[in-house]
Amino acid sequence: MATTIQISDSLQQELLSRKLFARETYEEVIWDIIEDTRELNEETRRELTAARAEGKAGKVHTLAEVKRELGR
Repeated sequence: MATTIQISDSLQQELLSRKLFARETYEEVIWDIIEDTRELNEETRRELTAARAEGKAGKVHTLAEVKRELGR
């Protein structure tokens, strides 16, 4: 079922600027944004899981150690 929504002129301009080609619909632009967000979230979750595992394995440095290594 298709529907009509109201958006501000500034949002319309933003969506227009994100089009990859002239005939791309706003729906396609919005789906691309949603897909990018999902991928980013999944990637971030993987990175957080890896970081937690490194922390538990003791692969961490204190701020003092980092400062000492950088000579600060």
